[in-house]
Amino acid sequence: MKEYLFLGLLQGIFEWLPISSEGIVSLFSSFLKMPNPIDLALYLHLGTLFSAIIYFYHDWKKIIFLKDKKTFNFLLKTTLISLLVGGFFYFLIKDFSFGGSFLILMGAGLFLTGFFHKKSFSFKIDFEKLAFLVGFLQGLSVIPGVSRSGATIFGLSLSSLPPKQILKLSYLLSVPVVLFGSIFLSLKNPFFFSKEVIFSSLVAFLTGLLSLKFLLKVASKLNFSKFCFIFGLLCLLGGLIEFLK
Repeated sequence: MKEYLFLGLLQGIFEWLPISSEGIVSLFSSFLKMPNPIDLALYLHLGTLFSAIIYFYHDWKKIIFLKDKKTFNFLLKTTLISLLVGGFFYFLIKDFSFGGSFLILMGAGLFLTGFFHKKSFSFKIDFEKLAFLVGFLQGLSVIPGVSRSGATIFGLSLSSLPPKQILKLSYLLSVPVVLFGSIFLSLKNPFFFSKEVIFSSLVAFLTGLLSLKFLLKVASKLNFSKFCFIFGLLCLLGGLIEFLK
């Protein structure tokens, strides 16, 4: 049971960072000789999915009841584009893995964005147009090793949004795509829900709530350049981890 506790903790922490939580969990699952490491890594996403739903409950209430039409339209466009792009790449390159290279590119992009912003020159992509870019980048997260958080944080950083809002939107975006992805994978390859796996998912849920609160609190105290440099460094670290696997 200790192994499932450990894996749940990993998922709850790394889901929100620009490092592939799926890669981290499946790597340690294999090291611990756990059964079905990839399936387990995918299933634990449901735990952090509910973390994002509960933590942003008031935001979801406004979105669902169309009291925040701007965010609703953004999530709708982004999710549709992500599903189209993700479906295309899932069947096209599902047997290849170059997520490490992609994460390093995202990290370099975040460093450049932070540098330009520090020099009083930054990209100001319109919020409406931003949905297409972020949706495309999020769709690429079906590629093994690519971090969904890393891709969306990079895309959102090309706007005029503050760090806390960037993270918040990135985590809101995770809910519909993870939900659709989980339904698709469960129909394609049903996974046995043992009490150990359910326990691990519950740990991921609780850890996810705590780590969400911590990250958003830290982000609110960072200026934009520092935010980009820190998350750019995490992307580079995630890329190196993928190469070392």
